[in-house]
Amino acid sequence: MESKGYEIPSLELLEAELKKEQYKHNYGQVFRSTVFSLLVVAAVAVLIAVLLLPVLQINGSSMTETLQNQDIVVAISRAKYKTGDVIAFHYNNNILVKRVIAQAGDWVDIDKDGNVTVNEKPLDEPYVSDKALGNCNIDLPYQVPEGKWFVMGDHRGTSIDSRNTAVGCVAKDMVAGKILLRVWPLSDIGVVK
Repeated sequence: MESKGYEIPSLELLEAELKKEQYKHNYGQVFRSTVFSLLVVAAVAVLIAVLLLPVLQINGSSMTETLQNQDIVVAISRAKYKTGDVIAFHYNNNILVKRVIAQAGDWVDIDKDGNVTVNEKPLDEPYVSDKALGNCNIDLPYQVPEGKWFVMGDHRGTSIDSRNTAVGCVAKDMVAGKILLRVWPLSDIGVVK
């Protein structure tokens, strides 16, 4: 029989071509697997950031000296909140950051010089540098309603908080989380107290 110009490839050439095709196939599987893994990790990271550990940027000066304007902080959701904790909460499509001063059932009183008492005991507030009555339009002494927290900013002269009916006390469903860490600026990274 006569060949029509076709040359039969050698065994080595066939093996080399087979290895090249197997490499392409394996490379495609690894690439798809890697992309899928990265997408899953990104989705999990977004869920954690939104639901469990929200990352927030501070805007304003109501928490000065504790937190500064433009600081970036991490909060934890679903934490129990107690007096002295710094929390973030939703208010009018914004997130505000204030400190828990009193809990449901507590009586809060503030004198004209800004000294705070809770249940007739003076509140120790080492985080406040300038005490002030601030923008207060509630009747004092004030009892915190059930299921809510009384919050105040650390910079009492400028903070609009539970002392004003515009904000009022914070309900559980408003709370985004307890502020745990400052992560920016790097020079001030650390636990928020």
